[in-house]
Amino acid sequence: MNQRITACYNLPMTKIPTRARVDPERMDTTPLRRPDWIKVRAPTGETSVWLDQLMRQKALHTVCEEAGCPNMGECWGSGTATFLMLGSICTRSCGFCDVKHGRPDVLDWLEPERVAQAVKAMGLKHAVITSVNRDERVDGGAPIFSAVIRRIRQLLPGCSVEVLIPDFKASLEALSMVMDARPDILNHNIETVPRLFKEVQPQDHYDWSRAVLTNARLLDPGVLTKSGIMLGLGEELHEIHQVMEDLREWGVDILTLGQYLQPSRMHLPIRRYYTMDEFAQLKEYGLAIGFKWVESAPLVRSSYRAGEQVRALSKIYRKQNT
Repeated sequence: MNQRITACYNLPMTKIPTRARVDPERMDTTPLRRPDWIKVRAPTGETSVWLDQLMRQKALHTVCEEAGCPNMGECWGSGTATFLMLGSICTRSCGFCDVKHGRPDVLDWLEPERVAQAVKAMGLKHAVITSVNRDERVDGGAPIFSAVIRRIRQLLPGCSVEVLIPDFKASLEALSMVMDARPDILNHNIETVPRLFKEVQPQDHYDWSRAVLTNARLLDPGVLTKSGIMLGLGEELHEIHQVMEDLREWGVDILTLGQYLQPSRMHLPIRRYYTMDEFAQLKEYGLAIGFKWVESAPLVRSSYRAGEQVRALSKIYRKQNT
């Protein structure tokens, strides 16, 4: 369970992006057999095909595709998608992530317009926007987030907006750019427990995540804050509870808990699968300590049922739609 993970994290950035995160020659990455209660449905149907064509026409990326989200079939089939901005190449090399890592292209300042136009074409009621990390920039790409929030509101009034942001290295200035645009939900995933940060997401820091979530609450108490944890990377139950308690102390409103699914043998191995009963118990614990909303199940990801969360909890949404 506590075997140390040795990964290829400190390799210099190359011009050829890669999805590989660990060396299977240096550690056992043999996948565990998937239990019966985890069933992933592939995207099918006319809506899914139309969405794929729309993304290609507008030169856009979705985290659904880039990160291999297990809910892509369900979400695309119902006409929803989570947009991936700031390009498709991340400057960080988190061991669980299937987004390409390497030296990114120059920032595309026309991307917010294309995303907003796609949101309008899809007729979304709730748009979820996330991004790769852009650590080569002092602002981390925050102006792009601000621009897309504002443009979606112009083109499609009544559409709520959720942004799943990087930590911006705890930059208050970068975070303020995003918060000034007043998203309905400000999401930043903690991902794992502090003990595993260096193995799982070596360029991230627990204190940076704390700064993002606590400062978001201070900058605009009307914006809902949200975070998520992946399970199955070697964490212990008492560590999960501690992170949940920390998130509540930081004022986080919404929590998502899901099972880590290994993208390939070039990624961190799954240490264990959590049962449906364990997910149910964690949801019960989260609600008991004060979260306003908890999604806890194996295939839960950051944007799962996000539209329902906004309509139930967002003061900004209610104000704009009354």
